[in-house]
Amino acid sequence: MLFLNRIVKKRIGIGTWSWGNKLFWNYKSSNDDDLRETYNEALERGFDLIDTADSYGTGNYQGRSESLIGKFLLDTPSAKKKRIQIATKLAPYPWRIGDKGFNKPFLKSLERLNNKLDIVQLHWSTAKYNPYQELGFLNNLCDLKDQGFDFQIGLSNIGPKRLQKLINYLSIRDKNIQSVQIQFSLLAPDLQKQYQVKNICEENNIDFFAYSPLSFGILCIDPDKDENKERSFIRNLLFENYKKSTYELRRVLKSIAKQRSVSQAQVAVNWCCYQGTIPLVGMRKKSQVIDISNVFKWNLNKNEFNYLQEISRKCLKKMPNNPFTSV
Repeated sequence: MLFLNRIVKKRIGIGTWSWGNKLFWNYKSSNDDDLRETYNEALERGFDLIDTADSYGTGNYQGRSESLIGKFLLDTPSAKKKRIQIATKLAPYPWRIGDKGFNKPFLKSLERLNNKLDIVQLHWSTAKYNPYQELGFLNNLCDLKDQGFDFQIGLSNIGPKRLQKLINYLSIRDKNIQSVQIQFSLLAPDLQKQYQVKNICEENNIDFFAYSPLSFGILCIDPDKDENKERSFIRNLLFENYKKSTYELRRVLKSIAKQRSVSQAQVAVNWCCYQGTIPLVGMRKKSQVIDISNVFKWNLNKNEFNYLQEISRKCLKKMPNNPFTSV
């Protein structure tokens, strides 16, 4: 079969929610060597963005993801370190208030990451329950930049109306938004709203980060096999809940993957790249990095993309929306 490829400039980030999360991802400290191997392989294969958060890590592992990245950075040659961007997200917890509420969290993240912090993102919008808290945090980040800290400002879980307001708000401080991160995949809820966000990002030269591009791994499930992999109780429930409703979508993913001699994961991530987004792919193993790195080598064609769009629209059961995403 002849494939007419569209030329796509690609960038893919490493998502690290699983690096320290026991509840959803069954994290164990004995897996840290695998994570170091994952990190090293990613840098070798051209990945240049790592996304984390100060809330990534369950219980005693609070901040674990940042700490692991910081530890791995210590052993990273300076040339490679300069090439990569580290982006973290600061959680707008209710007790973090005022225009100094992010001072201590920021400094703690900076310490855990061994002073390598390129993008600081507001983890979710407070617009629905305390819009002034959100504005205070953004002022706080502006103040930190004015004090000489070198980082870019990013947003996460933001809707199109709020995004435009915050772009205008930050312009008063002569500050720009570097990146916006929202849930974006073939199973993402309310994709039309996500496309509105994407359009605003393109108009304002803002990087669009697509998180959960594999829908927690649902899009990787072989439609023709019963997989009995060891997962957390919550992930097992999630997979069982979506297996039937996503069967047709996964069947199409497998069909394209088979024709291309690639994985379903590669097809799903390429769907994001085709649209100019920067997918943040959660990876915990070297083998996953090797697989996803092959996305750099091929592109979906227009017919494949349109087919996936059509099947995605027909799939009525989407992933749950983040309740803190603003309008």
